[in-house]
Amino acid sequence: MGRAREGHDIPATGLFLYDRDCGFCQRSVVFARERVRTRTAFAAWQDVDLDAFGLTPEQADAQAWLVRPDGAPLAGGDAVAGLLGHGRFPFPVLGRVMALPGFRALTRAAYRLVAAHRHRLPGGTSTCALPPSRDD
Repeated sequence: MGRAREGHDIPATGLFLYDRDCGFCQRSVVFARERVRTRTAFAAWQDVDLDAFGLTPEQADAQAWLVRPDGAPLAGGDAVAGLLGHGRFPFPVLGRVMALPGFRALTRAAYRLVAAHRHRLPGGTSTCALPPSRDD
């Protein structure tokens, strides 16, 4: 196990932080556990010490995070690609493709699109809606 700041143990495959209050996020975690069969650990961001990972509640609420064993966090589409990398075949291949420079921009854009509309997706409710960004 790796160590993040302040002694938090991180599994060798990372710790994926998701929004406990979002039904779509919860369904996505179930999918990752049951279908992807990732070895990555999961925790609701509301249940961890975000300061230990250098994250704020606003950052954690805006997107999912994968905290690597060295404590470095990956956000959004990069976090999903990292999570897939520790699943059963063919998901690691997909995760590697998603992390390639040309595909990374697409992965990040797709993640932002899904995150912005997660309240409209299966399992989503009005509590899943993200607050409007300052750019809106």
